[in-house]
Amino acid sequence: MNQTSSPRIAIISSSWHRDIVTSSTEATQAELQRQNIPPEQIDHFEVPGAFEIPLHAQRLARSGRYDAIIACGLIVNGGIYRHEFVTTAVIDGLMRVQLDTDVPVFSAVLTPRDFHEHEEHLNFFREHFVKKGTEVARACLETLRALQALPAIA
Repeated sequence: MNQTSSPRIAIISSSWHRDIVTSSTEATQAELQRQNIPPEQIDHFEVPGAFEIPLHAQRLARSGRYDAIIACGLIVNGGIYRHEFVTTAVIDGLMRVQLDTDVPVFSAVLTPRDFHEHEEHLNFFREHFVKKGTEVARACLETLRALQALPAIA
């Protein structure tokens, strides 16, 4: 990202629990636009589940097209250990992508301790994901500014 242009940002969201994850994705896009990032500088990609996000993030980071990548997803506890393994794999994968490619990667991939598919929880998490989408967009832009302010390393 140069000093005069808007950053190009990729958002990857999982389609699993789309009705909730969409809240985060839309809030992220809205906050980026409120912070003067034009819509044409934001690309959205959807993958089946959170487990698929890190590979897509890696490919997008390696493409050289993006200054930052934001991941949005929901990993629920279905009463088995699997959700913990998926969560660890996704977050570790996203961290690895940013460290290996030098493209910042941000996570709004959330794993609530308790999630039940009744209207009260669904409404709570839809609203919570709006908040998290706004927060991740702000963190992304603040980090890009901070990284840009670092002295150049030869």
